[in-house]
Amino acid sequence: MEPSPYPVLRLKPKTGARAIRHGFPWVYQNELVLDRRTRKIDAGAVAVLEDDTRRPMGLVAVNLASRISARMLDRDPNAVIDRGWFVTRLRAALALRARMFDAPYYRLIHAEADGLPGVIIDRFGEACVIQPNAAWAEARLDLLAEALAEVTGATTILKNAGGRTRGLEGLDDVSACLMGTPPDAPVPVPMNGATYMADLTGGQKTGLFFDQRPNHAFAARMAEGARVLDVFSHVGGFALAALAGGASSALAVDASGPALALAEQGAAASGQGARFATRQGDAFDVLEELGKEGAQFDMVICDPPAFAPSKPALEAGLRAYERIARLAAPLVAPGGVLGLCSCSHAADLSAFRTACTRGIGRGGRQGRLIHQGFAGPDHPLMPQLAESGYLKALFYAL
Repeated sequence: MEPSPYPVLRLKPKTGARAIRHGFPWVYQNELVLDRRTRKIDAGAVAVLEDDTRRPMGLVAVNLASRISARMLDRDPNAVIDRGWFVTRLRAALALRARMFDAPYYRLIHAEADGLPGVIIDRFGEACVIQPNAAWAEARLDLLAEALAEVTGATTILKNAGGRTRGLEGLDDVSACLMGTPPDAPVPVPMNGATYMADLTGGQKTGLFFDQRPNHAFAARMAEGARVLDVFSHVGGFALAALAGGASSALAVDASGPALALAEQGAAASGQGARFATRQGDAFDVLEELGKEGAQFDMVICDPPAFAPSKPALEAGLRAYERIARLAAPLVAPGGVLGLCSCSHAADLSAFRTACTRGIGRGGRQGRLIHQGFAGPDHPLMPQLAESGYLKALFYAL
């Protein structure tokens, strides 16, 4: 057998070998034997991971500058990480999505859960947006883009460098067009009977949040004839779905003027412009103002950014979720529905539910929990990695 072309990383005794054998995909720096030779391994390089008895465990992507110093790429230590390897992973992901969706608008690659650690790829018809949030993927971005074009037939491939974790990996924040021509206008995306406008070059993240699709659908089913308030609306997430579901009106609140302008374009493209309105401002401030105005809605949904993106931010984040619930609950008409969402992986479902329920009580209301929602099936959850189950949506009947 030929010697491996890859350097070797070895686990210390009594560290994470068992968890890795059971599918955990990460190795932390304090679990590795680091000497002069291993410290020279470049960020983004591939290495063979061995346990403390020198038994190979697979190929890992290395970045010793990151707390997550190795990410499992392939359980076969003899695998070759080339274009064909990417094609195989992408084809498997595409086959799964093709069974879920009848139109090519979805998350195609959800990082570790789809076998490409730290890589996000969202598909918008003939355009794809890649977030390479790990050094190994950044180093092989050309290979990944070529394989992506081969598998999907995409004519435009964009790199979005806005991911928070890129900084932790020592990567830049420079986005780019990798193939084709960047779209010069928002891309219309059909979802749940509505049309959303995605800004693939200047918008948040990859331009649209596909993860809330099933929760938008639940809200739409509950929205017939309802007056709807959608707070932290971005490009009209819950509001446009609710209008498609028969809501009588929808008010979208967001701090971003450009996001609300896209929401208005989406409402017009959905044929719902006359029943749609926007209000720009800080969400907490607008909720307080609406309370003072005595405003009432049959459905209020709050889908804020991650208030608890990490464990140190957890307590402050839970207080913010509680405050949102406290301010939103009085705006819900008797018998109405309050939807509260969190995309903070540090706040688990139990802690988030407790904060929301307490906030509703502090808002002078009582809620029955009627639905708990999560990210859609194009955002698969890796059971061994709790962080991949980040999205939670709670709907209360007040």
